[in-house]
Amino acid sequence: MEADSWLLLAATILATSFLLLLKGFISRSRLKLPPGPKPWPIIGNLNLIIGSLPHQSIHDLSQTYGPMMQLQFGSFPVVIGSSVEMAREFLKIHDLNFASRPYTSAAKYTNYDQNDMSFAPYGPHWRHVRKICVMELFTMKRLDSFQYIRTEELHSFLSDVYASCGNPTVLKDHFSNFTLNHITRMVLGKKILDESEELNKIIEEWFVLNGVFNIGDFIPGINFLDLQGYVKRMKALKKKIDHFLELAIDEHIARKEDKLSKFMTKDMLDVLLQLADDPNPDLKLSRLRIKGLTMDLLAGGTDTSTTAIEWAMSELLKHPEIFEQATEELDRVIGRNRWVEETDIPNLPYIKSIMLETMRMHPVAPLLAPHLARENCKVHGYDILQGTRVYVNTWSIGRDPTLWDAPKEFRPGRFMGREIDVKGQHFELLPFGSGRRMCPGYNLGLKLIESGLANLLHGFTWELPNQMNPRDLNMEEVFGLSVPKKVPLKSSRSLYLSLVSLITPHRTMKLDKKIQGLSARPCTEAVPA
Repeated sequence: MEADSWLLLAATILATSFLLLLKGFISRSRLKLPPGPKPWPIIGNLNLIIGSLPHQSIHDLSQTYGPMMQLQFGSFPVVIGSSVEMAREFLKIHDLNFASRPYTSAAKYTNYDQNDMSFAPYGPHWRHVRKICVMELFTMKRLDSFQYIRTEELHSFLSDVYASCGNPTVLKDHFSNFTLNHITRMVLGKKILDESEELNKIIEEWFVLNGVFNIGDFIPGINFLDLQGYVKRMKALKKKIDHFLELAIDEHIARKEDKLSKFMTKDMLDVLLQLADDPNPDLKLSRLRIKGLTMDLLAGGTDTSTTAIEWAMSELLKHPEIFEQATEELDRVIGRNRWVEETDIPNLPYIKSIMLETMRMHPVAPLLAPHLARENCKVHGYDILQGTRVYVNTWSIGRDPTLWDAPKEFRPGRFMGREIDVKGQHFELLPFGSGRRMCPGYNLGLKLIESGLANLLHGFTWELPNQMNPRDLNMEEVFGLSVPKKVPLKSSRSLYLSLVSLITPHRTMKLDKKIQGLSARPCTEAVPA
């Protein structure tokens, strides 16, 4: 009798399980899912994506399956939007439903278990830190209060470039130091001189690991094997990040005891610590959350700006005729007796067009950060299930021939007289994203990129070494959350596929290193020919 009871129970469980599976199969068969390739067992379509440049692999697939396609990455459905219309659907029309983030190994180890802003799931924590960024950290008043920092660091940047002319140097190092010094002074209140190289490496690794397709994130059962070695790197990076941020926070807390601190300009970490002391906060800003948000600020403001400037310089050196048009505008509008200031940028439409064209061809985040469907919904007539991961391929949008004439060619003139910006409302160009998850610090990023590039073009003459043909300049990419150049720009006469800056009298300006203080400007006078 006891054996019969167990058999009856087992039969009931099996029958129930079968009926549930059958019900799920029938329900799924009634869904209209986006088109896509047939997945393999277990791995799904990961075999089509895992490679050195996933955004390009996805672009190639979209040419077959259309502007919205569904893939299967291991256990998870993934939908890719590769057109303006699809970007608008995911980031505007259905923005709230796709405002969350998936949980990944990178979010766990390098973003304090999603206790940051960039990779936090949609909810009270994310809304609170987003509000802090918009209402406290990136207000126009606060950015204006840091203008003296931008002026001083621009002066220092140009001095360093001038001093290195004719000597072997990696130009990306100058760009990295330029953006890093800006950001660390704004966020931490000081330059990280002794640790700048190490911090740059930390940020570069952070961008790589937050952009990779880690197989274990899509097939959780094998994540412990760490087949690609990414998790090991994430754990090592976590220790470095935490050590650096712990020291920074302890230093700021100790500084609060100094009576003179109340007369000092508050940096962004000061603001966060002050908000953490609020006895009636909307949500407690714990030390863990402060570290997560501080890492977002440091990473978001450095690597992306550096990458954009380097791509712009590369394209200009590849297209000398465009370079000449840019310098002609600078000479006409600015003259040859001073440097370009932030207030000059609105009067330099061709320089702005160069940056827009650079962001079209080389979006710093070609797939943006992944979104997550919070509920089942219909998009453009297709069913998107809860838990689906969504990517918007801005790299594809920038190469859509229905939007852009000759999309594979670098033509800044296409933006002249065209009403388009990067504030998230023109879906043809989304370097900073759009909707709720758009980067809140895009204004600061634009200031660094535009002023840095304009002065590099205005103050120096650049040319390829050994009469190299511009067509031979290496323009390969390296994939991550951002996509930098595979072969960095270099200034060296001895290296093939490198660059050398040559100073000529008509375009060289003296840098007055004696000017100091809050009103410091790279004020110069022309060198006589």
